[in-house]
Amino acid sequence: MTGETDLKTLLASMTPELLDGIYIFATLAPGVLQPEGLDPVMVFREREGTTLIVTEAAAKAAGLTASFRCRMITLNIHSSLEAVGFLAAITTRLASAGMGVNPVSAFYHDHLFVPAERAEEAMGLLRELARQSFATKDLRREDVEAIASGRMSSESDHLDALLDPK
Repeated sequence: MTGETDLKTLLASMTPELLDGIYIFATLAPGVLQPEGLDPVMVFREREGTTLIVTEAAAKAAGLTASFRCRMITLNIHSSLEAVGFLAAITTRLASAGMGVNPVSAFYHDHLFVPAERAEEAMGLLRELARQSFATKDLRREDVEAIASGRMSSESDHLDALLDPK
């Protein structure tokens, strides 16, 4: 089972899911063992230390210093680890709203860690991206650009005005 690689299919078919709970990033210095009983959702070892993503409650119970209060969004589509552009399109959309995101790719799904206070906003942006992608996934790029730059007939000039930047 290798996962989906087609960018249009990935974007149009993803169903973001906001998981319960608040997560944090914490770090352990080199050589420091992970607290017993701690069950991180992610562990990554670097020269400077080990990064853990854990629930806020678990971090507090273990005495870990928390960084970046966030919520976890799982993109429910089996994306291939070799898929090109999927996370780039998603992080670009969130960045256009001034939102930082920490993506994590796992074997079956991609996961996003977004600021806790902006999680619902991120979900809205992701759903809109999926809807837009679904509506255009079978169109050629030239057709999508023509539609995006098009205007209505002159009887609808008042509506065109809504599309033009102020």
